[in-house]
Amino acid sequence: MSVKRLNSIYLTTLGCPKNQVDSEHLMNDFLANGFAFVENPDDADILLVNTCGFIKDAKEESIGEILALAKKKTDPISKRKRLTPKKLLVFGCLSQRYSNALTKEIPEIDALWGVGQDNEIISYCRSLSDLQETGEVRHLSHLEISTMNDQSFKYIKIAEGCDKKCTFCTIPSIRGRFKSVPKDVILKEAEGFIKSGVKELILIAQDITDYGRDLRDEDVNLANLLGSLTSLEGDFWIRLLYLYPTSINDELLDVIAANDKICKYLDIPLQHSEDRLLRQMGRRGTKKEYIKLLRNIRRRIPGVALRTTFIIGFPSETEEEFQSLLDFLEEIRFERLGAFKYSKEEGTPAEKMKGHIPEKVKHRRYDELMRRQAAISFEKNRELIGKRFKALIDEIDGHILIARLYSHAPEIDGVVIVNKDENRFDFPEKISISTGDFIEVEITEAYDYDLKGKIIN
Repeated sequence: MSVKRLNSIYLTTLGCPKNQVDSEHLMNDFLANGFAFVENPDDADILLVNTCGFIKDAKEESIGEILALAKKKTDPISKRKRLTPKKLLVFGCLSQRYSNALTKEIPEIDALWGVGQDNEIISYCRSLSDLQETGEVRHLSHLEISTMNDQSFKYIKIAEGCDKKCTFCTIPSIRGRFKSVPKDVILKEAEGFIKSGVKELILIAQDITDYGRDLRDEDVNLANLLGSLTSLEGDFWIRLLYLYPTSINDELLDVIAANDKICKYLDIPLQHSEDRLLRQMGRRGTKKEYIKLLRNIRRRIPGVALRTTFIIGFPSETEEEFQSLLDFLEEIRFERLGAFKYSKEEGTPAEKMKGHIPEKVKHRRYDELMRRQAAISFEKNRELIGKRFKALIDEIDGHILIARLYSHAPEIDGVVIVNKDENRFDFPEKISISTGDFIEVEITEAYDYDLKGKIIN
């Protein structure tokens, strides 16, 4: 009896949207080389994990997923059903940082790679398969990739790595120096997605405001890129994720304000408000500069939704500095906010700093910050009742539509819930609405983070 070779893959992705982009490109290249993907790990020949190693919680999640899939390899029932054992393969940020430890502690891992090693991963898997050898690894073109869309939105990574020196961050050591993706490559990918029906393009990088600075072309920057993207034909949104505060200039803000295709939504991770802690973190800018910037943004872009991220419990953060952060929160009143409890990361300057905060104190501060933000978010959502907005449908479940406004980034912010039954007089059954469609909604109810609305014909 011939032994079955390994051709089917189960891929799971942990961590940030940048990891999701990496997985999608790898998945498309696997498909180009004849492999098939399955949704159930029990049905897969190859178990593939794209890991995250950014903070403690992300590392623990990645390790937990690896261990869960390792059990699929050793399950007695599964083994009896198979002529060839499953293979467990790991790649990404966690394995870039901890390859030796993972190999030692989890012997069920058959092979692992860091970041940017797609060719090596595919070549290894082809050596396990019975697929026809084609020489070099085949990569799908951007137009081929774009046809494999089943989402209303797609992330487009416009740069890799980071040149900032934040004392808490491991990204530069994992991902390397900042490197912009060539503009023509971004435009081709965006055009392909638009032609396939994607309605929201989300530009991501560790810092998108640095885009083009490493290229030898003074005319290539984020503002210029946005001008080119908005000139593409089609009905779509562009969303910007992760702008470094001190790199935002009036030219960029004016481009955002002037073009309806760009969501009036800016994600600007500030990390903290207090000058001493910002210096400890290796962050540029001061509280005074941040306040001036945020007021300028709101003045230049009416209706803008501001999102930021704070680190709670950074080494030596005093109670007074935390209270000042809360005061800053109340003054600015961000539409969206995320927070992380500081965790020690090996090899970072912050790991060796004095004055690490007890976990109990971090939890208390985090809870207080998020309670304050929930109240602010609820008040801002209440102000939207009775107003009408363009919304993008992400999901349809029976008579329930899950949609988002320009002020909602997918997977991290709230949503608008629309019950078609409650719209029965305004929503004839003959009207067909699908995932990825734009609709007009009127907001009818508000919650801490989500909204409820009705369709306006």
